[in-house]
Amino acid sequence: MNKDQIKHLENILKTTNTLLEDKYIRGAQEHKTTLNKDHGSLELIDMAIEEAIDQITYLLTIKEVLQREREF
Repeated sequence: MNKDQIKHLENILKTTNTLLEDKYIRGAQEHKTTLNKDHGSLELIDMAIEEAIDQITYLLTIKEVLQREREF
């Protein structure tokens, strides 16, 4: 990898770590649970599916907006 790629990866990893830590802490405070002990597997799957649907919605919306911007 070149220097730009290494720096880009470092930035992605740093941002991911910060976002993950912040989200986990907020979720733990909000739900007052330990995720890996207090939720059954089916509940976790349902929660993951909901998150995946949200992610698809966000990504398709961003793509639509970017395509519109390119047209102008």
